Amino acid sequence: MKKILLPTDFSDNSWNAIKYALQLYKNETCVFTLLNTYTPLIYQYQDINDSAFEMEMIEMTAKVSKEKLESLSKIIEQEFSNPNHTFSQISSFNTLTDEIKSLYKANVMDLIVMGTKGATGLQEVLFGSNTIHVLKHAKCPIIAVPSGFEFETPRELLFPSDYQIDFQDKQLQPIIDIATSYQSRINILNVRYQEELTEVQKKNRDTLEHLFTKTAHLFHDIHNQNVPEAITIFQLKTPINLLVMINNKHSFFENLFFKSNINQIGFHLTIPFLVIPSTFK
Repeated sequence: MKKILLPTDFSDNSWNAIKYALQLYKNETCVFTLLNTYTPLIYQYQDINDSAFEMEMIEMTAKVSKEKLESLSKIIEQEFSNPNHTFSQISSFNTLTDEIKSLYKANVMDLIVMGTKGATGLQEVLFGSNTIHVLKHAKCPIIAVPSGFEFETPRELLFPSDYQIDFQDKQLQPIIDIATSYQSRINILNVRYQEELTEVQKKNRDTLEHLFTKTAHLFHDIHNQNVPEAITIFQLKTPINLLVMINNKHSFFENLFFKSNINQIGFHLTIPFLVIPSTFK
């Protein structure tokens, strides 16, 4: 049984991500948790010290949050009624990043699906301070769904790797689960400037070959291109439905998202993006 967290700020973008999750895992038994976090605007003003007024604002915001979550649950039941799926709701006076951290410790979810824009969307995490923090420190996989993306059966997965990771079963299981469910093909893309792989890279590539034995997969070698460019060009040749990366320290993933200006490198998400942490704690 999958436990999936669905953060929402009640925007179109977050609803789009929720729809994607419900369709992607429609044939699996899942417990979905709808999460809305809030901090009343009053907390942005340091010169207001009326505790009674503060409490009233918190209670009012909490009431609105809970009502909207209830309404969202009813819409889901009407449009995506599925005996495989059950739902719970969490309305929390907290930041998104801190709440996710607490919920993971409480074993509420093993996967997060969220949008790439919006007040609590992954655009903010990927390209802004809040989302970068969530993405960088999340202890479970995250699927980021671009705004307006319509569900596509994930027949072709793109998995860029520099082969610098000592791959483990648990890291790759989310990829294998999707590939198995949809008879997908995993395209492993290695982008490098040197001609030959190091011994460590060869060993890790062989591990991938072994772990993907029961799924269709192809290895692709690209030379003398940067990673965003290679991903973009590959998508032009082979329509890809899901991009997958492992967030590993000192890998090109970290360089791509945390050490580069995303606007300068021209990397734009147009398909859902599965990010897997390098370690599960």
